[in-house]
Amino acid sequence: MMSGPELPGRAPRGEGVPTALDGLLVVDFTRVVAGPACTQTLADFGAEVIKIENPDGGDDTRAYEHAEIGGESAAYLSLNRNKRGIALDFNNPAALEVARALIAKADVVVENFSGGVMKKFGLDYASVAPTNPRLIYCSISAYGRKGDFALRPGFDPITQAESGFMSLNGFPDGEPVRTGPPIVDMATGMSACNAILLALIARDRLGRGQQVEVALIDTAVSMTGFYGMAYLINGNNPGRFGNSPNGSPTVGVYRASDGPLYMACANDRLYRRLVTDVLERPDLVTDPEFAHRKARTANKEKLRAIIASVFASDTLEHWMAKMKKANIPVGYLRTVEEGFNAPEVRDRHRLSRIAHPTAGSVPNIESPVNMSLTPAVDPVAAPLLGQHTRDVLSKTLGYDDRRMAALAEAGAFGKAGNTG
Repeated sequence: MMSGPELPGRAPRGEGVPTALDGLLVVDFTRVVAGPACTQTLADFGAEVIKIENPDGGDDTRAYEHAEIGGESAAYLSLNRNKRGIALDFNNPAALEVARALIAKADVVVENFSGGVMKKFGLDYASVAPTNPRLIYCSISAYGRKGDFALRPGFDPITQAESGFMSLNGFPDGEPVRTGPPIVDMATGMSACNAILLALIARDRLGRGQQVEVALIDTAVSMTGFYGMAYLINGNNPGRFGNSPNGSPTVGVYRASDGPLYMACANDRLYRRLVTDVLERPDLVTDPEFAHRKARTANKEKLRAIIASVFASDTLEHWMAKMKKANIPVGYLRTVEEGFNAPEVRDRHRLSRIAHPTAGSVPNIESPVNMSLTPAVDPVAAPLLGQHTRDVLSKTLGYDDRRMAALAEAGAFGKAGNTG
């Protein structure tokens, strides 16, 4: 059995350093990717996030097959850091009372159930807002909460396909390709987090909360970016360009004699430096076929073949040194293993190992957000299923042992062992 790379322990944050979201209570009904990505960011910066899971297996990502450690999957661990976990069986009226009690105290609720589920349990915004008018209620869905498609289920790759986003990814002579990581899910999670923070600022000004909504299909359409905008302007359906946007011969993958690199010379200034200082072909500046960007585009296959032949004549390190000296944007084309062990990543101190109750320790990939005054909290590994049920009911809701025992007896937490 292979083991992961050696990782350092994580240096603790300073004593008494404030957090950006201290005192914010978030009740998290989400699972899979988009919702947990949103609430993990809130938790990373000091919000108290209570993750509510079905006691029968919990979050779907717990069973994902990428890799596991200590009985937990890589997917689940990567999306649920710094949360407290409780298990509630929504088919049990006693469990619903606990959920309502938590919502009544919450600043934020986040949910990504299929359409109609929260309403069925009396936990939708219209049902809970009257008792908590300052509540920010965030709904994440595939196709929105209103309209003809509101009840239709959907996931990241479906919305990549249906929005046209997937049609932009891949090579011209191949089929559309979904992105490796679930990019629409991740971007939707970021948008949901932004929406929540905007609503919190609005609450400070207006004195009341609101419902906010983010849909995967809307995110996917937005992520077509300038390709989508170009279509709206000229009516031409954009295609796939592989590693070179619009087929640019000076952006993309080239191969040295012993390995690949990726360069991005997207303007005349960078192009001149590339062909003069790096490739030592000043004729490629003066030749009318290549003198300007439009000319290079018109003759892109010819130019690409010339550049490829020059790169193939020497080693990767030779070209990397020359391009870096000329200040040309260039990078090694790495695997995940190579990337995670590269100095550009290691010097950022984003990879560490943190304590875990069943594995002893688990890997951790830090939040990409840096804040000078209110940095991220010291990371705590994603909770076991129902790990903090008793703690949350006691400290957040003030329930005593007798009341918690009655809830357990009534089956609110599912099978025994889901109460932490």
